[in-house]
Amino acid sequence: MVGAKTAMRDQLLTTRNRRPLLERSEAAREIALRLTAAPEVRRAATVAAYIAVGSEPGTAPLLHALLAAGKRVVLPVLLPDGDLDWAAYAGDQDLAPARFGLLEPTGSRLGEEAVATADVVLLPGLAVSSRGERLGRGGGSYDRALGRVPVGTFTCVLLYDDEVGVDVPVEPHDRPVTAAVSPAGIVRFAPTF
Repeated sequence: MVGAKTAMRDQLLTTRNRRPLLERSEAAREIALRLTAAPEVRRAATVAAYIAVGSEPGTAPLLHALLAAGKRVVLPVLLPDGDLDWAAYAGDQDLAPARFGLLEPTGSRLGEEAVATADVVLLPGLAVSSRGERLGRGGGSYDRALGRVPVGTFTCVLLYDDEVGVDVPVEPHDRPVTAAVSPAGIVRFAPTF
């Protein structure tokens, strides 16, 4: 199973890295428009999000739109053991470089359980199946975080169009998401609980 996941990750990352910069920036704008129009996000008070890195679908337009809409945004802070703490995002001026090329908020830490207070949880991934099974980077950080999120919370992975509806290898510790967003729109998955 681990070998199948590694091979799939390598293939997906290669495809992502070949995407033209213009396509990446257009995808970021479309994803921001799709999510800010979604009823789950419109009615949310707190949104847990993240700062995209490398060839991931960009999150800058989305984060700026969420702040402009008056949402409380919390971002992850990677802990030494790979788990995620959280801190409020007040704007790009409050971000600092961190391990693995990440940008993290510099404000007070809210604790690992803070993700459970979010009305919406937006997370990275490499692909998602038609049942909401998400393939991440392999660190397990978001699977742990998703384990703290109450059932029924809108959990959405941000992807490119061709990464949605892909058969992904699944292990018992993998946590499904309730939706995926790509430039083409939002796909909601049937609950598995």
